[in-house]
Amino acid sequence: MLTRDEIIEILKDTGALLTGHFLLSSGLHSDRYIQCAKVLQYPDLAEKLCSQLAEKVRDFNPDLVIGPALGGVVAAYETARALNKPGIFAERKDGEMQIRRGFQINPGQRVLIVEDVVTTGGSVKEVLKKVKECGGEVVGVASLIDRSGGQANFEVPFKSLIALEVPVFKPEECSQCKEGIPVVKPGSRGQS
Repeated sequence: MLTRDEIIEILKDTGALLTGHFLLSSGLHSDRYIQCAKVLQYPDLAEKLCSQLAEKVRDFNPDLVIGPALGGVVAAYETARALNKPGIFAERKDGEMQIRRGFQINPGQRVLIVEDVVTTGGSVKEVLKKVKECGGEVVGVASLIDRSGGQANFEVPFKSLIALEVPVFKPEECSQCKEGIPVVKPGSRGQS
């Protein structure tokens, strides 16, 4: 089992934990950004991290694992593989999270939702709603990284591999803005 420090070192070594001046999708600013795609591009590391996450949620006893596209696709797949369960994903179409590509959730099926990073939990909540609309039973939520500051509430059990405190600031309160440091919008909805 990897320690917290070892996980953080892996994130840093792969460029998944960035430092700088970032504009988050929430509109807030931060001096750190987590881009899990950078670590999940390495199959051996993805397997190692997601296997450890799978052990934390094994007692949820899911029939199926689902992740929100794009960030949760690899994390959900690798966690499903470690649990020896099917792994699928939900994706946005016309601005709404949908279950497509012939994937289906059967009524009563026990479903685990897996995300790479949980901040506000918005994508997870959209997937949770879709799973319930299909008649599935959400048994839990899991993420590699919880950066919600303990604020994520899905009304089902939630476990993460690690929690990271990442301070955020309103633009008008951001010291880097006051210093004139250019802001970067990373991630799937931004530049990188």
